[in-house]
Amino acid sequence: MTFSPKLAWIFNPSVHKPRLRPPVIFLSRLPLVLCALFLASLTATATFAATATTPPHHTTAKSAHVAVKKKKITRKRRSAQRTSPSVAASKLSDPKRRAKRTKVKSAPHTSRPLHAAHNTRTTHATRSAHAGAARAAGPRLLARCGFTPASRKRLFSRAIYVVDEKTHTPLYARNADTVAPIASVSKLMTAVVWLDQRNTPLARHLAVTSADLDTLKFTGSRLGVGASLSRADMLHIALMSSENRAAAALSRDYPGGRTAFVAAMNAKARHLGMPHTHFVNATGLSPRNVSTARELARLVRAANGYPLIRRYSTDHQQLVFTGRSELQYVNSNRLVRYGRVQASLQKTGFINESGHNMVMRVMVHGRRPVIVTLLDSASAEGSRLDGERIAHWLNCSLR
Repeated sequence: MTFSPKLAWIFNPSVHKPRLRPPVIFLSRLPLVLCALFLASLTATATFAATATTPPHHTTAKSAHVAVKKKKITRKRRSAQRTSPSVAASKLSDPKRRAKRTKVKSAPHTSRPLHAAHNTRTTHATRSAHAGAARAAGPRLLARCGFTPASRKRLFSRAIYVVDEKTHTPLYARNADTVAPIASVSKLMTAVVWLDQRNTPLARHLAVTSADLDTLKFTGSRLGVGASLSRADMLHIALMSSENRAAAALSRDYPGGRTAFVAAMNAKARHLGMPHTHFVNATGLSPRNVSTARELARLVRAANGYPLIRRYSTDHQQLVFTGRSELQYVNSNRLVRYGRVQASLQKTGFINESGHNMVMRVMVHGRRPVIVTLLDSASAEGSRLDGERIAHWLNCSLR
């Protein structure tokens, strides 16, 4: 093949390259450009064919692969949270799965595990033991009910004794063995001795005389000399309203007179186991009528055995006929009169030497008797507050 002398240098490097003009230079390079384009097209075609035959998951981008992986991890976590115990057990290895199935099959069909039942029985046994220990220890006042050292310091009475009548357990005592005047609390013993007579003429009338006047304290009374009341009314107002002339008249009417009556009072005190208790009259106006808070609890327990004493001492009011007029008497114990404390028996008393005194047989929750004796409060209000506070302790602490 022969070439033009101008183009022979393209295929034969030994041929000297002629000097060409610019258009001739462009035309001389055109075959090279066409060859390059042809080779590029072949390369592109081969790449496209390889891409078409490759699976899609091998051609995804790295970011897409990472996103799918995160999505799978998220779904796996959610499924792990929602998986029930049985499904989770199924994902265990075969030996572990078989061992767990064996345990499940061997477990008895019960509403709660054996260890839970054992714990329940242990708890019941522990509670029963504690309850038995509490019963063996006896009743007591609780701090959560206000029975605290600070609260006890706020009590106004100097001598206090609180005892559970059923178990004879002292619940609280302060100066319980201090001998002190008891004032009109003496009338409880007056009623006991007078009712101990074999033939008690309650319906017969008894007149007030000058021998019944108070020549010791010179106290007054609404019962004038000559007033005539039934002995039942005399006893009633002596216990409920602490009427001094009524108590003096009853002691004078006793067989053997007033001296025999006072002797009978002291004999009864010894019989009840009250060695520090002593009486000189039936009214309690003498400061020599003395006892202790502890011994008065025994007197309250003994007096509770007389239905008339229980009834008369806790009545709220009573209308009596004196032969000349009618007199209205009310209970001297405001806690009982206004229903602040439920008591089956009570008595109050006051003289200057004794301060304000109060004894009660409190019925806790209406069924459990507790005897409360309070001696030597500076005021009637202080004695009342003490009785109300102690009644709250009892109702909260005892069942």
